Amino acid sequence: MNEDKKGPGVKFPPPLIYVLWMVLGGVLQKYYPTDMGIPFDHQYWGLGLVIIGIVFLIYVIRVFKMAETNIEPWRSTKNIITTGIYGRSRNPIYLGFNLFPIGLGIFFDNLWVLLSFIPAAITLYHIAIKKEEAYLEEKFGDEYLDYKNKVRRWI
Repeated sequence: MNEDKKGPGVKFPPPLIYVLWMVLGGVLQKYYPTDMGIPFDHQYWGLGLVIIGIVFLIYVIRVFKMAETNIEPWRSTKNIITTGIYGRSRNPIYLGFNLFPIGLGIFFDNLWVLLSFIPAAITLYHIAIKKEEAYLEEKFGDEYLDYKNKVRRWI
């Protein structure tokens, strides 16, 4: 295992990808309104999803701190987390990010914002996940490849 000072080189904060796509969803809503017809009293389910996403992200941040490794993708990874939620998903933090546009789309009855999680996840894959996985394969070798073969990327 080589000791490196930098991570996979992804210096673009992944949450910003979701913010940019949600903003685009908001702009599309202005010019091409597409309400889903969600009754007002059911829109709060969306807010619940956002809260679950926040709790989920706090949990994952705590997991990284307990593992004494960096959560920022542009910093070096000290070890691979393979237990807990990471025993079921290689990218649970990114799953949590998906709850934000879905929840906000429901809360604001905005189909464009809700659907923004799809291009955001695709963009995230190409900007961050591919590079992160290549970095982890190079740094941890068979240890990461074994983990990758056992645990799915998303769910």
